[in-house]
Amino acid sequence: MKKLLLRYLGAIIVLLGVLCIVIYHWVTPLNSLLVLSLVLEVAGILTYIFVNRRLG
Repeated sequence: MKKLLLRYLGAIIVLLGVLCIVIYHWVTPLNSLLVLSLVLEVAGILTYIFVNRRLG
C-alpha cells in the first residue's frame, strides 16, 4: 500500500496544484494561489519523475 501511494504521490501533488488554479480562477484571484499552484505543479512533476525512477 505504501509503495502504491508513493507511486502516485507526484500525480496527487499535481492535482492539488490544478485545484489551486481552479480556486484562483473561479473563487478568488489571489496571486499567492498562483505561486502556490506553480510550486505544487513543479514539485509534483519532479516527485513523479524521481520516485518512479527509484521504484523502477
